[in-house]
Amino acid sequence: MTDIINKLSDRLLFAIPKKGYLHEQSLSLLKGADLNFHRRNRLDIALVQNFPIALVFLPATDIPKYVGEGNVDLGITGQDEVAESEANDKIDEILELGFGKCELQVQVPVVGGATRVEELVGKKIVTSFEILVRKYFDELDQKYLTEEQKQAGVKTKIEYVSGSVEAACALGLGDGIVDLVESGKTMKAAGLHPISTILSSQAILICSKNPSDLSLVSKITSRIKGVIAAQKYVLVNYNVQRVHLEEAIKITPGRRAPLISPLEDSEWAEVQSMADKCDIAKIMDKLEEIGAKDILILEINNCRV
Repeated sequence: MTDIINKLSDRLLFAIPKKGYLHEQSLSLLKGADLNFHRRNRLDIALVQNFPIALVFLPATDIPKYVGEGNVDLGITGQDEVAESEANDKIDEILELGFGKCELQVQVPVVGGATRVEELVGKKIVTSFEILVRKYFDELDQKYLTEEQKQAGVKTKIEYVSGSVEAACALGLGDGIVDLVESGKTMKAAGLHPISTILSSQAILICSKNPSDLSLVSKITSRIKGVIAAQKYVLVNYNVQRVHLEEAIKITPGRRAPLISPLEDSEWAEVQSMADKCDIAKIMDKLEEIGAKDILILEINNCRV
């Protein structure tokens, strides 16, 4: 452990969530970006073998603070964690990563709970996002509490718990909760439903305002962008008559523009273009309708965009 710490001074520090819903996808992203490392058991620091980078495994909730106020250069965390840490002005959000999408929602019991969020004003709310929720309900308190209530010191009570937030209403700790919702299965299982959304969130790559090696930050960012694009897009390759080429380009415009190559038959052209995986079946149908031939879909392992 001491040997590793001694080697950190000349390395770019990259904070990775040590567990939770962002951990595995972050590791997959690092693998795609070809950051080779070995993490020893019980150690939260790993040296990257092919770059002067040290990976530091931290709770996602702490990463914005370490990047914003410490000497950590890069980090992967959630937009919700950045907002809760009040670190927006201390870090740069350089890339949305497309995973870990969720919403921070006000939830109440389906049976007997409030129907509108203003009905919770002056009551008790349980959450693990104390700062965000306090700000949110302070605004509601200001708007919906009467002057008499304000003068009497009435305000919505925010109770902090570190986990199992969804159980708070059933166990009598609160009248409502504020928690992250991904699929909504846990919320429904607890007999809750949402009545308001405070913010939407996803995983992001964040950077210090003063990174130790800006060129290396740019290189790693470029690699990660390439991995994300490779996960999202496929390469469409097909032949089409030139009289239909303008229509074909509208179907497959690519990220910027398609590659068009001449064929021996001057009436035909070959087109290559990146296309969204989610739309590829519809794209193939449309190409076939305009007479495109030899339509091939090729997976992209990695790329630069």
